[in-house]
Amino acid sequence: MLTGDKIGLRARHAADLPVLRTELYNDVGYWARVESEPWRPVGPESPRLVADDTDEERVRFSVVESRGGTLVGIANLWDIDAHNRCAHIGLGLLPSARGKGYGTDAVAVLCHYAFVVHGLRRLQIETLSDNTAMLRAAERNGFVREGVLRSSAWVLGEFRDEVLMGLLAQDWKPVPRG
Repeated sequence: MLTGDKIGLRARHAADLPVLRTELYNDVGYWARVESEPWRPVGPESPRLVADDTDEERVRFSVVESRGGTLVGIANLWDIDAHNRCAHIGLGLLPSARGKGYGTDAVAVLCHYAFVVHGLRRLQIETLSDNTAMLRAAERNGFVREGVLRSSAWVLGEFRDEVLMGLLAQDWKPVPRG
């Protein structure tokens, strides 16, 4: 497991799936804000939240509290491009875990994984312009705003702007622990 001050990133367990499906995926309003495709109902056997160890372009983690190991969300390294050594990161916290600093810590641990363990040179985040929690978590970890994708996200009946943020390995400064 990869650990930060507040959270750990570990493999996705079968026992995580009912919680993630109920608290994240089945929340249509939340899911519409974080995915680039329309929400649709899925059954319990759907691979939507299941980690696939053979997928070379995506790594799915469960986010757990460092103390106690309670599941608090999901984190992803996706669209991994081995040739250009870049990827995107994504994060989703359960409603009960928001506002506790877990997002900033999870982004820090994802950066460590991407740059140190995976050997990437660039990370990218696209998030809705009103997602202040993700924007703050990214900025606290050294990401810089690279642009705005105007009206690029269809969210429950209207187009929204997305902010594009990037971080290069040479500009990354690990967040001091403790």
